[in-house]
Amino acid sequence: MSDQQTMKNKHLKQHIEALIFIANPSITLLEIMECLNEKFNTTFDERTIADLVDQLMDHYAGEDSSFEILEMNGGFRFMTKPAYEDTLTTYLKQVQNNKLSRTAMETLSIIAYKQPVTKAVIEQIRGVNCDYSIQKLLEKDLVTIMGRGETIGKPLLYGTSDKFMDYFGLNSIKDLPVLKDFEDKKQVIGDKSAVAGEALKNTSEN
Repeated sequence: MSDQQTMKNKHLKQHIEALIFIANPSITLLEIMECLNEKFNTTFDERTIADLVDQLMDHYAGEDSSFEILEMNGGFRFMTKPAYEDTLTTYLKQVQNNKLSRTAMETLSIIAYKQPVTKAVIEQIRGVNCDYSIQKLLEKDLVTIMGRGETIGKPLLYGTSDKFMDYFGLNSIKDLPVLKDFEDKKQVIGDKSAVAGEALKNTSEN
């Protein structure tokens, strides 16, 4: 094989690698060929493409990679190797534990839209005790204590933290969705926090 042909196959193999990487759940040899034929406006030999796929499978089968390419349901897809299953399970559990409950999300939304705000105001809007939710939000560093109010007893004032901005991908509090319903006096108090919570949740998912 000439040096030019070797470079051409290497370049083509990288395109195949990218296609298998994004495949969900898998990509067939025919789908790979159809994509490459259109992309490069040519017709590739099936044997050539199959050989390049085999080379990729051999490459990722080595000990230097935590991934492998498997043939599943008539197609090819990347999978992590069984040796790393425990590590991935640990991570997924941590991610699950870091998710905010609906109660915490609603409490956080009130703090975000009303800050600086006291616990009494939060509980008035939600209609329930918020001690636990506020404590959890403080532990996750999504909420911070901004000082004390000027009313009787000088209650603590809560606001959002820098981590809150990163968590929801915001540049400033002004980037929060505008909530007309949140200020609607006709709306039931308990519903206000749900509306704000849903908007905040949507912000985090976008």
